[in-house]
Amino acid sequence: MASATAPSTSVMLVVAHPDDDAYGLAGSVALHADDPGFRFTLVHATDGAAGEIPPGFPATRESLGAVRRGECRNAWRALGRTPDRHVWLDYADGKLAGVPSEALVGRIALLLEEEHPDVVATFGPDGITGHPDHIAVGQATDAAFHRVRVAADTGFRRLLHGAMKASTFERWNAARLRGGKDVWDPSRVYHLRGVPDETIGLEVDTTTVADRIIAGLSQHRSQLHVISDPTRTAANWRRSVGREFFVVAWPPRSPGDPVLNDMFEGL
Repeated sequence: MASATAPSTSVMLVVAHPDDDAYGLAGSVALHADDPGFRFTLVHATDGAAGEIPPGFPATRESLGAVRRGECRNAWRALGRTPDRHVWLDYADGKLAGVPSEALVGRIALLLEEEHPDVVATFGPDGITGHPDHIAVGQATDAAFHRVRVAADTGFRRLLHGAMKASTFERWNAARLRGGKDVWDPSRVYHLRGVPDETIGLEVDTTTVADRIIAGLSQHRSQLHVISDPTRTAANWRRSVGREFFVVAWPPRSPGDPVLNDMFEGL
């Protein structure tokens, strides 16, 4: 049970790999960085050791996981708000779909029981890119959230799924086509995909902290070739991180409910 001195607002973000956390919720964390009652817990299921290593990058297959853990720490320092608690579950990168469901759900549930966060954020059923690790950790977090929520007397007031609006996906794809680049194909794994605009229940304006988000993203040096197009201008990059979108997976929303503007709004 949470104590009487528990923080007034708390969020737990559960993701699969280092850099999953550097977009999506980073802006919301930056916006609340100086709130005296804000607590931020970050959970990584893997250390990303199976990620791509770009030519010439000083890492090996054996060292990449440690490198990416360090990049993750540096990213939150650069953003200006490090997690109050950071947990690595140490599963093998690329293998989460093969982890027994109860094992993954149970470990996340234990953390939820310890933290009693007001808000929990993770991936939705699409994993944003269809990555099997993203989908597995999102499903496990959803199951753990509901398992713990029903018996809890504090926390667990909102469950969020990071998402891309379909209209944003279409706009970005049109720009890629105009630029002669391959378009994202939502039927393919590792390609971005969008959710219907009307399913978005939370849209956060992060333009005031865009430079801080980019500073964090830029620390993921081993994965910059995946995170950002090297031809992207600074202004374009700032625009691309100027909004964060989420499906409110719980509590249920009704058609016509207003779109929220902050992860803690209305709690």
